[in-house]
Amino acid sequence: MVKIAVAGGSGQVAQEVIDALVAAKKHEITILSRNASAGNSTPGVTSRAVNYDDKSELVEALQGIHTVLSFIQLLSDPENKSQKNLIDAAIIAGVKRFAPSEWGSAETKDMPWWVGKGKIREYLKKVNQNGKVLEYCLFQPGLFLDYLAFPYRTAKHVAPLNTMFDYQNRRAIVVDGHDFIMTFTTAQDIAAVVAGAVDYDGEWPVIGGIRGNRVTVSQILKIGEKVRGRPFAIDAVKLEDLEAGNLKTSWTLETRHSSVAEDQAAIFLKSVLIGTLLSGAKGAWAVSDELNRILPDYKFTQIEDFLAKVWEEKP
Repeated sequence: MVKIAVAGGSGQVAQEVIDALVAAKKHEITILSRNASAGNSTPGVTSRAVNYDDKSELVEALQGIHTVLSFIQLLSDPENKSQKNLIDAAIIAGVKRFAPSEWGSAETKDMPWWVGKGKIREYLKKVNQNGKVLEYCLFQPGLFLDYLAFPYRTAKHVAPLNTMFDYQNRRAIVVDGHDFIMTFTTAQDIAAVVAGAVDYDGEWPVIGGIRGNRVTVSQILKIGEKVRGRPFAIDAVKLEDLEAGNLKTSWTLETRHSSVAEDQAAIFLKSVLIGTLLSGAKGAWAVSDELNRILPDYKFTQIEDFLAKVWEEKP
């Protein structure tokens, strides 16, 4: 049993992980939030409101904590001050393990909405440059497999979002000449692996790849055509157009994340689509498998089984 602090605990991914940790019935969990509700009815879970601008308050909140899992929303922390303060406080408080707010791709180049991840990676390297003072792991599960079920919800907390693979309307956007690899992992599997990593007695790897499914774009389309009953309409975009910020497609993303303001949604969604395609062509979504090797007995949800079940008898 260890004491775990979950920063940004009201977020969707955080709640999936909290549920898995609670189900394990092994740990004491403190949810840190800017607007924590008074009390928590779940046994073994407490909520605490914190000011991420007040480092001394964070140090106090982290007293006795073994592991910090951060899900701080990057869009609300553009200068990365909250996470840097959290890291500093964790070191002062004697926290053993820290997981920054990653939960996505291996690389972040060409994804401006995730620029903070790169800066926090560098910050964590710097704090250990003269000797390890904080064990940390970058949890990287690729893209949520649940998103290929859009508009249907398959996770308890992670809301449906559409992607360049639109199974509902049997269409997709691909990069011409680039059949790149992507990693898809269900929200449930991600949460279970994080819970397993918390229990792991060895040292956490710095890169924590979680490889639920490793598939090429063409394989994703082939599975889609199989479970949806007919070929997909394909929009193929040029890499050089994406590099120039041009999106020449017949459709685009429509569903914004709750962290994105409605008046910024159209510009943001265009950026996300361009960035996901561009980074994918450069290998950003082909994540590694460090945590698969640490937890060799864990059985991941397989993409074809998952999608066949989701789309069975759907119009």
